[in-house]
Amino acid sequence: MAAATNSAQPAAARPSSDPSVAGAGHNARPPADLNKDQELAAYRDMLLIRRFEEKAGQMYGMGLIGGFCHLYIGQEAVVVGMQMVLKPGDGIITGYRDHGHMLACGMDAKGVMAELTGRSHGYSRGKGGSMHMFSHEKGFYGGHGIVAAQVPLGTGLAFASKYRGNDNLSLTYFGDGASNQGQVYESFNMAKLWNLPVIYIIENNQYAMGTSLKRASATTDLSQRGAAHGIPGEQVDGMDVRAVKAAADHASQWCRGGNGPIILEMLTYRYRGHSMSDPAKYRTREEVEKVRTEHDPIEQVRQRLIQKKWANEDELKKVDAKVRETVNEAAEFATHDPEPDPSELYTDIYA
Repeated sequence: MAAATNSAQPAAARPSSDPSVAGAGHNARPPADLNKDQELAAYRDMLLIRRFEEKAGQMYGMGLIGGFCHLYIGQEAVVVGMQMVLKPGDGIITGYRDHGHMLACGMDAKGVMAELTGRSHGYSRGKGGSMHMFSHEKGFYGGHGIVAAQVPLGTGLAFASKYRGNDNLSLTYFGDGASNQGQVYESFNMAKLWNLPVIYIIENNQYAMGTSLKRASATTDLSQRGAAHGIPGEQVDGMDVRAVKAAADHASQWCRGGNGPIILEMLTYRYRGHSMSDPAKYRTREEVEKVRTEHDPIEQVRQRLIQKKWANEDELKKVDAKVRETVNEAAEFATHDPEPDPSELYTDIYA
């Protein structure tokens, strides 16, 4: 256990997060050595999220999705890498940028898309949209619309695991903007006080809505936000699924071993605006293109698969075609699924 304690300590003299180095990472450990099957699965899973989000963006533009729509494009490696270490009974909770989390944990693309379009076979019978989808079967507890509200809830999931005496853990995701909220630190305090099995995953995509991290945060190394509570943390290259897997391996072992909470700050980047209504004028096209060209999480896996001769271009095109087929079927289903019956207005109401 002593070795685990040491490895959880922060690396010395890490530079602050900066969009110009998004994806470069400041890892405390080397990336995981994924085998062929793991690389192919990661490629397929990340591509499913990317294509699903692209289709959701198109459908939003066509007026088929109402309200807000927060896309996850660019951040796919985070959820796919974390999902690799989970086991049945583990809990997942996040905020409103959540379609990728749902797909990564195995929720049905048709059900997710139907919910986005307000149809009766959506995960909340078409009454909730992005911010009200849950799956107890898959251990997914939302999808919350109030910034940082999921952090105390995720801490509660970890408390439930400890109370029940199992070794399940809670993956509690939140963004760099949410990390400045007071309820986050109340959660940190209780999680450490009771040594709860929770991995706090800060998805630092560099911009809280339209405000860069450096303009809004007094300290930008978010992995150290738990230091006052004795919670270890590390920064991770959130654009490299291998780095995410390595950090997840350690963090899950740390929590399941009874050592309490841990923080993983994922240095990642979203290519689109905060939501579909955000033109993202607070950053340059060159900045986005630089990250996309040098650190795209899917392209990194594609290049490795080809270099190691684990797949050729034609085989990867077939994977893409199959993924597109899945997404198109989901869109077709969602488009023709009936809207909820008016009587549904009076069900599932908590007041």
